[in-house]
Amino acid sequence: MELFDTDRPELQEVKPLAERMRPSTIENFVGQTHLVGKKKPLWVMIENRNIVSMILWGPPGVGKTTLALIISKIVDAEFIQLSAVSAGVKDVREAIQKAEKNLKYNRRHTILFIDEIHRFNKGQQDSLLHSVEKGILTLIGATTENPSFEVISPLLSRCRVFTLEELGKKDFELIIKRAFSDDSFLKELNIEIEDANFLIKLSNGDARRMLNGLELAVKLCYTGADKKLVLTNEIFKDAFQTNYIKYDKNQEEHYNIISAFIKSMRGSDPDAAVYWLARMLKGGEDPKFIARRMIVLASEDIGNADPYAITLAVSTFTAVDYIGMPEARIILSQCATYLACSPKSNSSYMAIENAMNDVNSNPAYDVPVHLRNAPTKLMKELGYGKDYKYAHNYEKNFVEQMHLPEELKDMIYYKPGEYGKEGKFKKRLNELNPKKKR
Repeated sequence: MELFDTDRPELQEVKPLAERMRPSTIENFVGQTHLVGKKKPLWVMIENRNIVSMILWGPPGVGKTTLALIISKIVDAEFIQLSAVSAGVKDVREAIQKAEKNLKYNRRHTILFIDEIHRFNKGQQDSLLHSVEKGILTLIGATTENPSFEVISPLLSRCRVFTLEELGKKDFELIIKRAFSDDSFLKELNIEIEDANFLIKLSNGDARRMLNGLELAVKLCYTGADKKLVLTNEIFKDAFQTNYIKYDKNQEEHYNIISAFIKSMRGSDPDAAVYWLARMLKGGEDPKFIARRMIVLASEDIGNADPYAITLAVSTFTAVDYIGMPEARIILSQCATYLACSPKSNSSYMAIENAMNDVNSNPAYDVPVHLRNAPTKLMKELGYGKDYKYAHNYEKNFVEQMHLPEELKDMIYYKPGEYGKEGKFKKRLNELNPKKKR
């Protein structure tokens, strides 16, 4: 009789390993010591039994759901769990009604846990505002997306945002050790892992993914004849059904690859850009993170050489948000190749950097009197706005006058490049004001 024979009645109700290993106490919770360590924010909340509405932001498999369950258990609150993928306004209203009854008749508080809260639209998020503000329930939202972008401002202002970090190597090693020692199935076996680092890297920072992959690997090689199992890299590849790609999302390789992607576009190499884009997508990178980085590049490295570049980059972010994967890869590729092929200029970037340096190192110089606003009679009597020359009244809509403070009158911050639109800008500015040769 095989250990994982699904016909055996005692195994029919067995939960996945990740669920069986879910810790039920804060002492057994792995990772996030910056939040749950002694005297840290969530530790203090739990210790004082004073839980506020919160958003738990972090990558998959780092303990968001587990933390919500532990909190509800410690404070003895009713726990209602909804998934934003399948729940609607009706489900939220039913949860609120249940919370109101708990409070009114049982004097028991309710925690409403909403997984993937970023998938709720504005109307669904709006439906939570009143009950959160009035304390009818405590909201714990979990999201893998930046709440600043995905959660409406009124709801965000009523919640504390806690950032959960990706688990480290030692955290994963501890989880594996506990699985072998505590799980009723695995502890009966003599399991040897050929390369624990390989297993950890295949998991992409997701403890749930790692545990369930580990369990499937055991199932793949267990025959019932021998309780000694050697889990090789090949077995793990079969279990995870993926080709291992070195990426380490949110770790060193993550930054190496996004750096290579940006530098490839800056270097006008569309082939390299799409290769590194493919590496990121295969490694599980958030498509919206990639799109945001392209918005920055469109301004920093292309700027006015092709002003349309930033429009395309912003449109790409919007389209990726609407479409999602796998089709979003096409949109990202279109934008990446366009940016790589565009003329380059960092003139706008250098202009603001140099201006910021002057602002930080010099006094706050006065605005020239002729440029000042004069909304009152007194200000007009003081000469505010006097002698200002309205550019549209002059030939070519230009008139020579001082716009910088006197102390900086000869400064040139913006130096357009020679290519694309900037070449035309440079020519025009030099023709209009030959004294300021750019």
